[in-house]
Amino acid sequence: MSERRTRRQAALAAATAPTAGDADDTLTNKSQHEVTVSDNQNAKDINQIGITANGGAIRSLDPKVDSQPKENIFLFWPNIIGYSRIVLAIASLYYMPLHPRTCSILYSISCLLDALDGYAARHFQQSTKFGAVLDMVTDRCTTSCLLVFLSSAFPRWAIVFQGLISIDFASHYMHMYATLAMGGSETSHKNVDKSRSWLLNLYYTNKVGFFYCPKPCLFLQLTRSQTVLFVCCALNEVFFIALYLLSFSSPLLSPQLLEPLGESKATAIQTGAEVNSSVLRQLFTNPYSAGALEMARANKMDSTFPWILAGVSAPIMALKQFLNILQLVKASRWLAEGDVQSRRAAGLPKPKGEKRA
Repeated sequence: MSERRTRRQAALAAATAPTAGDADDTLTNKSQHEVTVSDNQNAKDINQIGITANGGAIRSLDPKVDSQPKENIFLFWPNIIGYSRIVLAIASLYYMPLHPRTCSILYSISCLLDALDGYAARHFQQSTKFGAVLDMVTDRCTTSCLLVFLSSAFPRWAIVFQGLISIDFASHYMHMYATLAMGGSETSHKNVDKSRSWLLNLYYTNKVGFFYCPKPCLFLQLTRSQTVLFVCCALNEVFFIALYLLSFSSPLLSPQLLEPLGESKATAIQTGAEVNSSVLRQLFTNPYSAGALEMARANKMDSTFPWILAGVSAPIMALKQFLNILQLVKASRWLAEGDVQSRRAAGLPKPKGEKRA
């Protein structure tokens, strides 16, 4: 009896126990389920994280995961102000040959907006590298265009204005390149260490205000960050604007110089009076020639106010040019120091024996 019961229990156990094939099928199904879950998770991860060509993660592609708002750097308020500066500068260049008052107003507004875009960048937390470069390029181009006009208005001093353009471009380019190469891409060109040049450090980072105001005012907010920089750049532009205005208050050409054209046409011009544009077409073959434009500019305005502006701003203009030269020299030395370190790290110059090998 007991032996029969034992056999029956063994048969039942054998019937309920999984076979080896069933075990393999169970393991296979379990593995496939795990693989499916893993694939789904990987697909979800890939959807959430973009993969670059070299396998690096870049950004979230799922809008639900990417909760950060998308920003258009080109439409930041400081950059929009920079675009308006360019428009005003182009308009001032259009009026520059024959309309001194309109040109001076447009040019001055464009320069003053240079301080406003920095204030907007701090206020809206929109300081960008693109905005910094746009601001600097606009400054260099507008000043250069004005100096080009002064070269044609005062031909005897053209070499001086050409030198000023060259120093301005060379110093700022060398300084910017040295900052990026030696200080890193995250370093601002306005962060000049005192150990390198205390004068340039004072020029770029001075925060001492020149004016007292019992209540906060916009002017102090615009200028308190870089007072020396603002004053030097502003008065430097004022000096060149004053020279521009003086080109419209120069003495009129002597009528005796026009005798070969006939006394009747020469006498149509009164000494010290503004020339009518219709007379220019009678005296010159091309009314837009250098001589015609010089005569058209003569005596358009009184020279008293431009001379005052030039006298007040001349010392600051000279200081600004000195700082440009100093900036060029310091940046050149900084790059040279980097070259020496790089050559030492590379083991240069190599001994003659190694060089031949």
